[in-house]
Amino acid sequence: MKITRIEAIELRLPESEVLDKASAGQNSLILKIHTDEGIVGIGEVDSSPRVAKAAIEAPFSHSVASGLGRILVGMNPLDIRVINERLYRSTFYYGRRGVVVQAIGGIDMALWDIAGKYYNQPIYRLLGGAFHKKIRAYASILFGRNGNETYEIAKKWVNKGFTAVKFGWAPMGQSEELDLELVEGARRGIGDKNDLLIDAGCCWDTMTAVRRAKQFEDYKILWLEEPLDQDNLEGYRRLTSVSNIAIAAGEGESGRFAWRDLIERGGINIAQIDIARNGFTEAVRIADMAEDHGLRVVNHFYTTGINLAAGLHWLASRETAFIFEYCVEETPLRWEVTKQKMEIDADGFVHVPEGQGLGVDLNEETIERYQVKSVEE
Repeated sequence: MKITRIEAIELRLPESEVLDKASAGQNSLILKIHTDEGIVGIGEVDSSPRVAKAAIEAPFSHSVASGLGRILVGMNPLDIRVINERLYRSTFYYGRRGVVVQAIGGIDMALWDIAGKYYNQPIYRLLGGAFHKKIRAYASILFGRNGNETYEIAKKWVNKGFTAVKFGWAPMGQSEELDLELVEGARRGIGDKNDLLIDAGCCWDTMTAVRRAKQFEDYKILWLEEPLDQDNLEGYRRLTSVSNIAIAAGEGESGRFAWRDLIERGGINIAQIDIARNGFTEAVRIADMAEDHGLRVVNHFYTTGINLAAGLHWLASRETAFIFEYCVEETPLRWEVTKQKMEIDADGFVHVPEGQGLGVDLNEETIERYQVKSVEE
């Protein structure tokens, strides 16, 4: 079996619907890898879609600065580790971190989808089997503008069956008073029996984060996520050494070398790995490293149903997994890219797909509706 071509399909909501907020549910890059046996693998890249698309479609410059797509043609898609290594080494001068590694991660996801379809197995089984066939989900959503609005949002998602809710990003970080008001409103909205998670969105300096971690203790937070800039590794080390709340981070890291620095120098407690920024192959290596250092691993997910399915397969295969990020952004790119919705059950759990590969199919009508057909000069 050989790869014949790769499609990098940019999706984007109409410009009037693209808002200035920390949401990856407004555009996406979907991949299709075609083979000479008719098997098509699908993947997703969580990045700047147009930049990642350029990395895939770029021509050859020289042996360590090549576009990714041209390298794939003619290779056996089942040679996943070989392909990963070749892509990494062929982009050495402009890659190694960030968008190029994210694009490789999306390609890797599609290769595993092909492998699952070829072997007639779900991906979690190819990863070694499932420790969990279902995982408790938390509704992941942005903060309201204030405590009362956050309270109403919290009530909404608890009433829909979630036993845990995470709030994140702006307006947290504007003032101490508002920070506490937001968390108080969130806790009040979900009640005492459900779990509250807080994503600060990298908004504080080290001293402020230490102070907030202490102030948030009364609200019984399951974890405090990314309170510091992602490169403030010394700050993370200091924070985790004094915080009584678990510190989670890593959604912005792509590739095991970036992750090695965060794990070994940052001293975080929970590693949040996004398959659409790392791929299955790299995520397994990262999770092994994290668990060897005593961390628990969870997914990061805020895009389409493709990444939702990928995260479920991967997290099912990790023994330390205990909760699943379930983006509830109400946009068509979140809910309508795949035919399968993978909604939570009556107990607040989401089930791992059992079909071949990822176990999901593209909704081609959605792809056609939101595909960016050309880029204006």
